[in-house]
Amino acid sequence: MTNSLVTIDINNFESMAEVMGVSRTESKRSSTLARLRLQHSAILGDDKVLVKAGQYKLEVPDGPTYYAQSVTIRPYLQRFMYKRFIKGFGETPNRYVKTVMANNLNIDLKDNEGGFNCGKPAGYIEDFKSLPEKTQELIKQIKRVRVMFGTVELINPTDEQGNSVEVDEMPFIWEIENRDAFKDVGVVFTKLTKMKRLPVQHYVTGNTQERKLPSGNSFYLPVVSLDVTKTLDLGDKEHDIFGGFMAWVESYNEYIINQWSEGVSQHDDVIDAEISEGIIDVELDEEVA
Repeated sequence: MTNSLVTIDINNFESMAEVMGVSRTESKRSSTLARLRLQHSAILGDDKVLVKAGQYKLEVPDGPTYYAQSVTIRPYLQRFMYKRFIKGFGETPNRYVKTVMANNLNIDLKDNEGGFNCGKPAGYIEDFKSLPEKTQELIKQIKRVRVMFGTVELINPTDEQGNSVEVDEMPFIWEIENRDAFKDVGVVFTKLTKMKRLPVQHYVTGNTQERKLPSGNSFYLPVVSLDVTKTLDLGDKEHDIFGGFMAWVESYNEYIINQWSEGVSQHDDVIDAEISEGIIDVELDEEVA
């Protein structure tokens, strides 16, 4: 029998850990789904408008962004989550606190900073005004998010230069956090539930509507309409796409839960350090006495 000699290099932990079977494989969430959003401001060229405001935009990972005034969506599933944007300062970058995705918001959801619900207090808040001002401000920062997964076809799509392009129907994720949009898109799923129809059996048409702000600026909301006149067939392709969405949600939730565990661990370490420091102070005081 021939023995193979391998040198142990203690200065190259990653390589040696892999060889020894003790490497730590972190669960990192990498999205291969295009993201559907709304474009609230026009994209301007030197002397003309390249992309009008109020269009849908489809951001392809590691690829271009496409725009269209209207879209045809085939929804597969929806999930719910909380999200909070925290603005950075100095060298601290902006960041999002996000929870896991769930079938509803009636339970406490772990977030990526070791807490729940992005800091929102658990349970129903009967009297919002009675809460401390800091708590009120925190709750206002936390968004309810309806997350839609499906396939989308852009109608007469263009690129960011306004040039007409051909874009195939593709899977997407759409995080809907505006309060009115959250409610309006939810009507589609509620109607399908009452009809005992699955979302994937029907198309949804998406357009947009302009809303004015007190400042005079505009923003846009999705206007969606459900087509119940046509029932779509399901084949192997649809089953594969659905399986991919379910795997994406599972991977995302695993990532958030791992981040939650790290956040809890760091919090516990801080508490342990404070307790240890307190014990040392007590012992020193006793020795002095």
